[in-house]
Amino acid sequence: MTLHYRLAALVDGAEREVISTHGGHPATLQLGGGHLAATLEEKLLGLDEGAQATFELTPAEAFGERSAQLVQSLSRVAFDANADAGTEYSPGDVVEFERPDGGRLAGVLKERDGRRVVVDFNHPLAGVPLRFSVVVIGVL
Repeated sequence: MTLHYRLAALVDGAEREVISTHGGHPATLQLGGGHLAATLEEKLLGLDEGAQATFELTPAEAFGERSAQLVQSLSRVAFDANADAGTEYSPGDVVEFERPDGGRLAGVLKERDGRRVVVDFNHPLAGVPLRFSVVVIGVL
């Protein structure tokens, strides 16, 4: 499927655009290929070429609810041992950690002092309702 799309967060009754392909190159994706969340793919099923649609997604349908358990306090020693060496991080920065299986895990640095660091591993759009708008250009 080839389409233009726009994803907006709905915050305090207003839309905040997260990403849009309008005015640029359209996206081409294979449904079921893991390019989009399953709930978004379900919304696209059955849309024909030329179709335009807008879907509102609850946090649970989109990136899930925020979880207090995903906000972790780490010792400064553990943080320094697992974050990219030599990088000076500030609150709001995205920090990547290497997982034991070799994958990467990202979180947002919330607080830091000489002894501890607080990192939020929730997806940045967790807990946020979204509006997903599409214009289908082609269906393969």
